[in-house]
Amino acid sequence: MIEQLKHECGIALVRLRKPLEYYREKYGSETYALDRLYLLMEKQHNRGQEAAGVGVVDLNAEPGHEYIFRQRELGTGAIDSIFANIGKEITAARVKGVKSLPFVGQIYMGHLRYSTTGRAGMEYTHPFLRRNNWRSRTLMLCGNFNMTNADDIFAAVVASGQHPRLNCDTSLILEQLGNALDKENHRLYRQYRDTLRDPELAHRIEAEIDLTNMLLPVAPNLDGGYAMCGVTGSGSAFVLRDPNGIRPAFYYVDDEVVVVASERPVIQTVFNVAINDVREIEPGTALFISPSAEVETRRILAKGANKACSFERIYFSRGSDRDIYRERKQLGANIVDDLLKMLGGDLDNTVFSFIPNTAEVAYNGMVEELNRRMDIQRKDEILALSAQGKVDRGNIERILARKVRTEKLAIKDIKLRTFIAEGSSRNDLAAHVYDVTYGCIRTGEDTMVVIDDSIVRGTTLTRSILRILDRLKPRRIIVVSSSPQVRYPDYYGIDLANLQELAAFRALIDMLLRDGRRADIDRAFEKAVANLEKPAEEEVNAVKDLYALYSYEEISQHIAQMLTPAGIDAKVDILFQTVEGLHQAVPSSPGDWYFSGDYPTPGGTRNVNRGFRDYYLQTFLPSGTEI
Repeated sequence: MIEQLKHECGIALVRLRKPLEYYREKYGSETYALDRLYLLMEKQHNRGQEAAGVGVVDLNAEPGHEYIFRQRELGTGAIDSIFANIGKEITAARVKGVKSLPFVGQIYMGHLRYSTTGRAGMEYTHPFLRRNNWRSRTLMLCGNFNMTNADDIFAAVVASGQHPRLNCDTSLILEQLGNALDKENHRLYRQYRDTLRDPELAHRIEAEIDLTNMLLPVAPNLDGGYAMCGVTGSGSAFVLRDPNGIRPAFYYVDDEVVVVASERPVIQTVFNVAINDVREIEPGTALFISPSAEVETRRILAKGANKACSFERIYFSRGSDRDIYRERKQLGANIVDDLLKMLGGDLDNTVFSFIPNTAEVAYNGMVEELNRRMDIQRKDEILALSAQGKVDRGNIERILARKVRTEKLAIKDIKLRTFIAEGSSRNDLAAHVYDVTYGCIRTGEDTMVVIDDSIVRGTTLTRSILRILDRLKPRRIIVVSSSPQVRYPDYYGIDLANLQELAAFRALIDMLLRDGRRADIDRAFEKAVANLEKPAEEEVNAVKDLYALYSYEEISQHIAQMLTPAGIDAKVDILFQTVEGLHQAVPSSPGDWYFSGDYPTPGGTRNVNRGFRDYYLQTFLPSGTEI
């Protein structure tokens, strides 16, 4: 994707199942799990470059010594900084001859963060920690999630008598879960207080804490996509996935470790295991790990409709996953029919390429399909010549010489620090982010086709990419998006928060105003406001009415016109994948609300109506106007 999006966070969990001495003897160090956590996080670095955090629980810590450790850092270099600091602490402890090393324990938690709500800083960095002198009441939490009903969660926390310090979904969920954990502790205390004395009573509570009783009262009230990970100071752990499977979570278990991560190939690579050894946590279920490291999964919420995020497959997750690699190639292949129609079948005067590198797999799929189609053409031509008795070496050589023309047309040279410039100066600097390969395009004759993963805001196309490509003097530029038009914001963890930032929505409004259809915009606003008066589960997406007024192709054409910068000599077209083509290529992850407007939970629909209402008020009503 040319435009880098902030998106889903990443989680990692490692639970050792044998004593530390085992790993020291077999792997040469008691930091075996810490090393694996580093790899799990580094190989998911693409999922969070704003901040990172690590938490470790030492179940063997003696009273008077820390039993839960946490290290958090901000910035793109957070992972390296965290583990460098941890290494210094471990080295210093060894020099002092400390028996229990800091950040060496049995349970390891890692988190990579991207803020999609505009809230940044250390106080919003995972893991969050709720401390207590009773280990069974201490809770550490991290997650890959965004809750669409954070206001409702806040109100519920306040109604319980608590006074939350932060109004963010992670902090609020921590307090809700912490309150439920306290109640589970009290349940066991009441059960054993007449038969056991301290410290035996505390030890029995630690051993019998049932985290199901913590999750059951909280999970039904969560509206959003999530894969959240929690651990108590006494060694109970859980990973809970949302009932629609919006956010991903995978796990691996053997006699040495339990491992959880946001992506399957990461576990495969770090632990050198086969694809079939890594399992997916089922939507609506939780993976539980007991203090004795026993593992089981239990259903917490009824399984909903499969709404696994398709953007994960298109762009966000690592392309080294077997299935994701195949799906991305198919996305490229699925665009070929429409592309050939746009080209009028002319492959001889067309050059194919990709921008940026993340689009290379879809590009490979597109080119493979183009080559397959050209092979069919060659065979048909040879058969036709044969029927006419005109098969000779010259004709066959002429036919076989026809090839799909592929070139590396643009190469990202450096990441320019354009933030020091303003206005047109900034745009001029941005136009030099890529270098072009000269001599590949016949001036004024060739059509240039470049494929990207998706087009979201379109600003980078306008400010730099199209200007850069036009330097090669093609007759025509076709930008292909291997994903459909991004028409709606995402409220489940991807940085697509505002309608007015999306190129498709801007084009839609521009077309409506151009065609004198302001009344349709007004009606959609009235419908959105009326919907917001209803219970969330009864709302419908009012913005869909506006998109229905134009065909998919009409909107694509207007996006191309809108994004073409002044002074470009080449004709510019944009071809988007269809929603049907997406589902055919990515059948396992049908979640498509940013393309279709069909949100998987009531909170998503409520937020898009609220977002359109606010956009309308800011754009079409004078300041101070009463409704």
